Amino acid sequence: MTNRKNPLVVVAVLLLAVLAGIGYLLTDQGSGHPGAGASPTAAATAGPSTAGSTAAKPSAPKPSPPAGGAATSAPAAGWVPTDPAMADVCRTKLPSQAVDTLTLIAKGGPYPYSRDGVVFENRENRLPRKAGGYYHEYTVVTPGSNDRGTRRVVTGGSGEQYWSADHYATFQEIDSRC
Repeated sequence: MTNRKNPLVVVAVLLLAVLAGIGYLLTDQGSGHPGAGASPTAAATAGPSTAGSTAAKPSAPKPSPPAGGAATSAPAAGWVPTDPAMADVCRTKLPSQAVDTLTLIAKGGPYPYSRDGVVFENRENRLPRKAGGYYHEYTVVTPGSNDRGTRRVVTGGSGEQYWSADHYATFQEIDSRC
């Protein structure tokens, strides 16, 4: 009789371990996005109610802080990453073309590509979940490329900025303090 209970106990323990792992992954995904975790109802209600209004009400991104002295001013000193789990990169460590793009964003243009400033839909879900129209994308010129290349800066409606060198496969949040 004890021989029959042992396999059942092993199967039950394994099943519990798998369920615990799935629960952890689901919880970890939600907690990785402070905005979504803080207001799950906002994310749930934002999708359907804003889906049709994204094209009707395009919003411009808030300008980023200009390069130079303003990057080390008091507001930048209070910089807090929007997603502590996401890697960040110092503005000074970005390629010069990315800094040029950030400067153009701060000035409001003109941009070298017609697609610059369009809504970034975050289909890959690599950035914190926000309502439609929250993010905007900008091309970072790639020397030697005969098209837009793969490098982008994406801005959020609250002023946050993200760098992607690989066409949205990965993102780093741009830290303007350094």
